[in-house]
Amino acid sequence: MIILFFFATPSFAQEPLISVNVSNNSFEEGETIVISGKVSTIILETPVTIQIFNEGNLIEIAQIVVAQDGSFTHTIIAQGPQWQNEGDYTVRATYGEGNTAEANFEFFKQLAIIDTSDFFEVDASPYGTFDVEYIIRGSTVKDMLVDPEIFALIVIIESTGDGSLTLDLPRESIDAKKSDGSDDIFIITIDDMEVSYEELITNEKTRTITIQFEEGDSDIIVIGTQIIPEFGTIASLILAVSIISVIILSTKKKMQIGFN
Repeated sequence: MIILFFFATPSFAQEPLISVNVSNNSFEEGETIVISGKVSTIILETPVTIQIFNEGNLIEIAQIVVAQDGSFTHTIIAQGPQWQNEGDYTVRATYGEGNTAEANFEFFKQLAIIDTSDFFEVDASPYGTFDVEYIIRGSTVKDMLVDPEIFALIVIIESTGDGSLTLDLPRESIDAKKSDGSDDIFIITIDDMEVSYEELITNEKTRTITIQFEEGDSDIIVIGTQIIPEFGTIASLILAVSIISVIILSTKKKMQIGFN
């Protein structure tokens, strides 16, 4: 008699190499689409290719650099001659050979306020400048400047209606940190009134936030715990010099009293 033995080999579900998602299930013309995702294994010098399709037609394409933690993000505005058809759209992310992931959303046409996407070169004299990427809807950015005394970025707008401002804040220039080094919230004020905000993207290099404003609003202030590292260094030096000066003056007075 022959006895046969069968051994079942356990199977393990493999984590996909790449994942992708979009910030909402549907968008109207002129709205901002945030595409984000992550790769489980980083392939050196290999970008993620993002493609957006509608009914098989290529609408947008971009190549995105992967961060050290494997994350990637890309922001586009749903407007332009290629955004003509309402319906289902597919986002396809490709990484390396044969590694793809997809996400879907619906697109609707409308007579909308057009968003403006641009970079603003912020003057941080005497430490040079830094760029802030922004998307604004229902307004125009007139100026951006820093206030080192309150660790703030001030955005001056000219609002013609209700709208929103999305800021891509470079961590090396402005950030909000707790004492243990973890992320803290920003304090946002509009014309001296504290308001809430939405944090869309957080990675090792940037924090992307969206702030809603109303018609007539002007000064949007983003307050963190650090603004341009050199400002913090200078502030510490000034404090140290002040303390030393007080000690010297106090010592001189004691010496004078001792001699009298």
